[in-house]
Amino acid sequence: MNYQHPNSESYQNQLQTAWEHFINNEDHDYSFIRPQVLESWKRSRAANVNPFRTVSEILSPDALNLKVNNNMSLIEIVHPYMERLYSMISGTGAYILFTDPEGYLLDYIGDDEIISGGQKLSNLVLGACRHESVAGTNAIGTAAHLKTPLQIWGNEHYCKKHKIYTCSGSPILDSNNNIIGVINVTLLKDNAHPHTLGMVMSAADSISKEIKLTQAIKNIEQISAQRNAIIENMTSGLFLLTPTYRISQVNRHALDMLGLPYEQVIGKNILSFITIDDNIPCDNSHAFFKRERYNEEATISLVHSSDPPKRFRVSVQFIKDNQKNITGTLLRFNETELINTLVKNVGGFNAHYTFSSIVGSSDPVKKMINACKKAAMRDSNVLICGESGTGKELVAQAIHNGSSVASGPFVAINCASIPNSLVESELFGYEKGTFTGADKNGRPGKFEMANGGTIFLDEIGDMPLDIQATLLRVIQTKEVVRIGGRYPKPINIRIIAATNQNLLQSIDDKTFRKDLYYRLNVFTINTPSLAERGPSDIRLLTKHFVDTYNREKKQNITIVPEVFSILETYSWPGNVRQLENVIERAINLTEKDGIITADLLPDELVRQAAPALSVLTEDMASPAKGNLPVMPQKQLNLKEHEKALILSALEKTAGNVTKASKALDMNIRTLYRKLDKYQIDLSAFRG
Repeated sequence: MNYQHPNSESYQNQLQTAWEHFINNEDHDYSFIRPQVLESWKRSRAANVNPFRTVSEILSPDALNLKVNNNMSLIEIVHPYMERLYSMISGTGAYILFTDPEGYLLDYIGDDEIISGGQKLSNLVLGACRHESVAGTNAIGTAAHLKTPLQIWGNEHYCKKHKIYTCSGSPILDSNNNIIGVINVTLLKDNAHPHTLGMVMSAADSISKEIKLTQAIKNIEQISAQRNAIIENMTSGLFLLTPTYRISQVNRHALDMLGLPYEQVIGKNILSFITIDDNIPCDNSHAFFKRERYNEEATISLVHSSDPPKRFRVSVQFIKDNQKNITGTLLRFNETELINTLVKNVGGFNAHYTFSSIVGSSDPVKKMINACKKAAMRDSNVLICGESGTGKELVAQAIHNGSSVASGPFVAINCASIPNSLVESELFGYEKGTFTGADKNGRPGKFEMANGGTIFLDEIGDMPLDIQATLLRVIQTKEVVRIGGRYPKPINIRIIAATNQNLLQSIDDKTFRKDLYYRLNVFTINTPSLAERGPSDIRLLTKHFVDTYNREKKQNITIVPEVFSILETYSWPGNVRQLENVIERAINLTEKDGIITADLLPDELVRQAAPALSVLTEDMASPAKGNLPVMPQKQLNLKEHEKALILSALEKTAGNVTKASKALDMNIRTLYRKLDKYQIDLSAFRG
């Protein structure tokens, strides 16, 4: 049969009609449809894919983070090719996707407009699944199923919301011809071109070759004429060294990364012009090359140069012959920015709060903010002390965002919420095969994830003593060793710890190490309790919580004055967190008029505030205060107090509601509602 071009108008129109019959299981002539598309439609229908539903299978943040970590080395290889592809098609309403073999989206790059449209139209976000059994016929899932490059045009898609796109997908294969991922270019179907698939296939082929070369590099037995082209096209910076560490080959990426001319380095001992981590003398020490390393962060300095050091991910791999004799060394450099960006953006390890996020004008808060800004300007460890609910993590995030490592990750871990048996693996990670049932590839700990940024250890006082000893060693050596690992990993992180305990008392009780305390307590920040901050901050925070709700929910919640009086007299044992919860509860209990009144507050607040309010009642009733007539000086409960004030105001103003509302500093709508609530008859005051 002669098939029409997939992008022809007649073919697309026929497809639409055929699809409408197909999804209803109706007889129709489907013979004109491309066989691989028709078979995919059948598989989609058999999998009960709903063609009208928005695809909604998305990984949880934890599951996505795990997938990204497990595929990090692959992402590092694929991402530069995605950038190169995008440089050729940017501005055409296109974006490039990379998924794992199961169709889960791990990385993307493209024009903002189509990315935003894809996220809104079909939930195409990081962690979204495009497996054929989930998303029906599409270039990612169907190409993976067929194990062949494929272009899906417009109405060839099975799901309706995908039909506005044309997608070109190609599997990425490893050295054993297994699919390890799919790279895809998506455009609006009117902008699509048949050549797009060729570009994607070329990129997938190049990625597969680079992966195969990376795997084979450990077993290189001879230098061939093809090696020059291979090394030059690698995205890493590569030095090929002789057994005496002379440079026999170097690619352009390595020269550019270090700012070195080819003529000055080829044939020279590599340690004659660089030092690694400032601990290898350039004349006779080869310690760095005594063992193989993979993707370890290191500081590289140029000898006799005043330029600041540069940090790279460095790998050392030995080249051996058939007798396992080392015939050379491959030194590979990778930029650290990609890894840090992926950890921060994909893993969700970032800080949202800054110093402007701290609400308060009291002296204790001003003093705290001033101390935080000083701490942010230094690299010293910080210990934040304060009661629960005083905003210690907010302060930690503000310090991070005001520091020199603000662009790096912010990794927070609550030491009290992790079982003792898991604390060490969470903090320091583990190598593959360490635990039964653990991740088969191993897993980095929070300290590794925070490299180049800040780690926030909340509730540090609850950390087990044996882990305290390990943490002390990490602080002293600036190295971390995974559980089951043999080699330390250098780390460069800022440590901020927090506690609501008296650590000095914990030291006396033998539950906290004195040496660790002094290591952490270089710069101390005290977060004041809400009682210390006083009424002005309580009012500011209350307004802030309501204003934030109004802004996010597009509402107009208001607060009557007497509510502030109650809030300002309460002791707030739960601090800011308790205040926020009280306001959230009151908002949820408001009537249609959206007014927070005293009767919406918890009983314990009202009971504690009643004695203070009785004094307030006497003061307001005093002739010396002005407007309202004298009221009986007795202790009233809250409702009696409120009703008495209203009656006094009406009596003074002869039943004029407008004047009474001004005297009470109460919204006139609120006053009318309370007149109804207390069944007050206005005519009784209008003689």
